[in-house]
Amino acid sequence: MRTIPKIMLALPLLALALTACQNSRRDEQLAYVERPVEQLYSRATEELDKRDYDDAILLFNEVERQHPYSEWARRSSLMSAFASYESRRYDDAISTAQRYLSLNPAGQGAAYAYYLIAASYFDQIMDVGRDQKTTELAKAALNDVVRRYPGTDYARDATLKLDMVQDQLAGKEMEIGRWYLRRNQHLSAVNRFRTVVKDYDTTSHAPEALYRLVETYLSLGLKQEALASGAVLGYNYPETNWYRDAYRLLGNEGLDPEAASEAQKRTWLQRLIPGGK
Repeated sequence: MRTIPKIMLALPLLALALTACQNSRRDEQLAYVERPVEQLYSRATEELDKRDYDDAILLFNEVERQHPYSEWARRSSLMSAFASYESRRYDDAISTAQRYLSLNPAGQGAAYAYYLIAASYFDQIMDVGRDQKTTELAKAALNDVVRRYPGTDYARDATLKLDMVQDQLAGKEMEIGRWYLRRNQHLSAVNRFRTVVKDYDTTSHAPEALYRLVETYLSLGLKQEALASGAVLGYNYPETNWYRDAYRLLGNEGLDPEAASEAQKRTWLQRLIPGGK
C-alpha cells in the first residue's frame, strides 16, 4: 500500500493553522475596544488604501457605532458607502448612501451621496437583451444629480453617463422593434421605432430607427409614411449606410425622398419628432 509522506499530511494542517491565526488577528483588530475616533478613522482609511474593503467597512461602521452624531460618524458613513461601491457591493453602497441622506439631507456630503447612488445604479447596467429596470433607476438617479447640483463636476459626469443610459434604453427599444418586425407584427414594430426617433433622437440608434420605419411602412403599403421617414433620414443623416439603403428601397417603389421641398421635409420632421427643426 502506498504511504503518504508525513510532510504532505502536515501541509493542510499548517494551512488551517495559518488561516486560523490570520482570522484570530483580524478578529482581535476589529473587536470592540473603545478607541479615540481619530485612531479608528485613520485605521479605516488605511485599510481602504490597501483595498481591504471588508475591514475598511467594519472600521468605518465602528466609528459610527462608537461616536454617533459626530462629524466623524457622518464622514464614515460616506466612506463606508464608497468602500462598498469600490468592492462592487452596489446594493450596500446605495443603502448606505441613502441612510446618510436620511440623516444629513443638507450635509456637505449630500452631493456626493446622490452621485454615489447614481453611479452604483449606472455601473450595474446590463446588455440590451436584459431587463432595463436598473437602467431606468440609473437614469432617474443621474437626472436627480443634474437637477440638484447643476454646474458641478458631479452634474457634468452625470450628464455624460446619461448619454450612455439613453443609448442603452434606445437599444432596448430597437431590439424589441426588430423582434416584432421579424414576426411580421408591423404596427408594434412601428411604435417601438417611433419611440426611438421621438425620445432618443440624439442616440446612435436614431438612423437605424428611421430606416426601419421606411422598411416597415413599405411592408404595410404606407408609401407616403415611408417617404416621410426616408426624407427625415436623409435630412439628418445623409452620409449613412442607413440612408443609402432606405433610398434604394424607396427608389424601388418609385419614390424619391430628395425630391421633397425643404418645407415638406421640415413638416415631416415635426410629425416624427415634435419640436424638430
